[in-house]
This record gives sequence, structure tokens and C-alpha cells, in this order.
Amino acid sequence: MQPTTEILTRISKNSLNNKDEVFTRLFRYLLREDIWFEAYRNLYANNGASTKGVNDDTADGFSERKIQKITEQLKNGKFNPTPVRRTYIQKKNSNKMRPLGIPTFTDKLVQEAVRMILEAIYEPIFHECSHGFRPNRSCHTALKSLRMKFTGAKWFIEGDIKGCFDNINHDVLIG
Repeated sequence: MQPTTEILTRISKNSLNNKDEVFTRLFRYLLREDIWFEAYRNLYANNGASTKGVNDDTADGFSERKIQKITEQLKNGKFNPTPVRRTYIQKKNSNKMRPLGIPTFTDKLVQEAVRMILEAIYEPIFHECSHGFRPNRSCHTALKSLRMKFTGAKWFIEGDIKGCFDNINHDVLIG
């Protein structure tokens, strides 16, 4: 049996060579034990791995039994994410507070496994100019790219809509 990392590499190559292909049968990768170990490896070193959500579930509770429980719940359609623990952190250079949702470690683990699969499909076909939420890319890489390649403007206007996502009409957004 091929390791999941090799399968994800093959999916990435296939995605790049067949940009219009619709990938099916991806769920089966979530039932493989090795993807969970890889997801755990990606998360464990993160400072948030030991941060508790609404329960005592942290990276320290990771085991083969946990993998079996998650895959069994997924297989049976019984997996339900836990509500996040809401906390508030101070915004930089402001007295205002920003809401932060902290999921349980199990939910982080499932999110990471799904991220790995979706990233294998979509990362190879994203445009070079896309920087948001991509590996080794950030606002800073976007600004560097603009500085080097974009000469069509003398100035930019930056804006911020207060509570944009909370206040925007979602029907209009979806439309």
C-alpha cells in the first residue's frame, strides 16, 4: 500500500496535468491511518496543539485508538464537529477585542487531514498571483510581487469594513 504522502503527490501531479478534472473518491483517504499521523505531525509542533477547546481534548490525547474512533465516525456519517470555545484577544494597536474561536484538537486534526487532501488538488492549479492562505505565501509575498511586477498605479487605498463578515448581507454575497 502506498503511503498517503505519495498518493497526495500523485494527486497534485494529476491535478496540474488535468486542470479540468473533477476528483472523486477522495473520502477514502480520510479512512487511511497514515494521513492522521501526518496531520498530527503537522499540528503537534504548533503552539495551539495543547490549547483546549470546549473540552479537555488536546494533542496529548492522540493515539491509534483516537484515529480508529474518528475514522469509524466518518465512515458511519456520525462525525460531528464540536462547537468552538469563544475567547477574545486584544487587537494590535487598539483597545478593541477580536473574537477567536478555538476548536478541539480532534476538530483541528480533521480539518488538517481535509486541508492536506484539498491542497494536493488545488495548490498546483492556483494562479501565481494568488497569495491568500497558501503555503509559503502571505501578505508580504503579495506586496513583494506587486513591487516587482505591478507598475500600473501610483498609489493604493487600503480599507477596512468594520465587522465585514458579521455585517455583510450574505444573500447578496452568495448571489
